[in-house]
Amino acid sequence: MKRIIFLCMFLTVFGAVFAQNYQAVIKDFTGKVEIKKAGEDVWKEAKKGDVLQKNTLISTGFKSTAILSLGNSTLTVKPLTRLSLEEIARADSSEEVKVYLSAGRVQADVKPPAGGQTDFSVRSPSATASVRGTSFEFDSVSLRVTGGRVSFSGSKGKSVDVSSGETSQVSDTGGSASAPRESALQSAPPMPTGIAQWNNPVTGPSKDKGIASSETIHIQLEW
Repeated sequence: MKRIIFLCMFLTVFGAVFAQNYQAVIKDFTGKVEIKKAGEDVWKEAKKGDVLQKNTLISTGFKSTAILSLGNSTLTVKPLTRLSLEEIARADSSEEVKVYLSAGRVQADVKPPAGGQTDFSVRSPSATASVRGTSFEFDSVSLRVTGGRVSFSGSKGKSVDVSSGETSQVSDTGGSASAPRESALQSAPPMPTGIAQWNNPVTGPSKDKGIASSETIHIQLEW
């Protein structure tokens, strides 16, 4: 009986220390960023260094962003975005992060711990992007992978593997993800001599006067 009691006490203390050592933290933010902790009804203004527990809600306003540290990984929350942290856990050398994206866009830079791996997923009402070490941008229906490989699936369809430099998307109803294709930014033709910049499908038209591309490709990407 004494051994059982001691083991329970050890697990309780270990769990408390572990929880304190593995949490999401707001590294930086701009504009209006609010958080609502689990079990609370009031939204509060975020502060740099705020520690975010599991099931915390995060909301960004117009022209506002937040950068979250999630273990070894970083999540950039783009303007007009709302999400919740469904899971933040670590066991031995493995990390698990699950994010639910209600609206808006996010950008993830996923880095597993030394000698371990990270199970990192972002879920929306329409799709899920799951990775174990990569970089990607996701706006709930459209995905662009900037490093590594992402398993991407609609809520009602089969998954596809999207590699670095490729994009994919699902319908608003969560149908199967489209076949990966080369990112428009990577497949754009070379700039003519003397032209400073093409219209960029992600960042918008260039302020410099020049030649616009004959076709606009809308990707809806940020994270």
